[in-house]
Amino acid sequence: MEILLLEDLPGVGKKNDLLIVGDGYAMNKLLPNRMALVATPTVRRRYAEEIKRRAVEKVAETAAAQAGGTKIQGKSITVAKKATKTGKLYAAVSEKVLAEEMMKQLSVSVKPEAITIAEPIKALGTHSVIVTLAGIAHAMSVEVTQEK
Repeated sequence: MEILLLEDLPGVGKKNDLLIVGDGYAMNKLLPNRMALVATPTVRRRYAEEIKRRAVEKVAETAAAQAGGTKIQGKSITVAKKATKTGKLYAAVSEKVLAEEMMKQLSVSVKPEAITIAEPIKALGTHSVIVTLAGIAHAMSVEVTQEK
């Protein structure tokens, strides 16, 4: 079923997005809670300006994500954490920490959900992570050093 969202829904879409969702999800969740409208021709005409504005925003978001992807492709960031004498970290490096360090070091805004760590980073050294922006996976390395 094609719907028009009336509010931002994490994991689904943003306000004024035209989406195709499952009939059950639309009928049981979105429509009764007034989170969306069925995208009939009348609704499309009434919300035409908002739909166009949201489409332009989507294009801008995608372009920004692709530009960020070229900035991080093949790059490396350094994270300083407390560690034992044997090189084990007291706390693992999380996706949230990596997103903050990317913003500081590379000036690229990345959501923690876009970062994939193959195995938890619990030791000093160089580790690889995958960052997915605009549907494209970019590999980068993370160097974990001893905090002084």
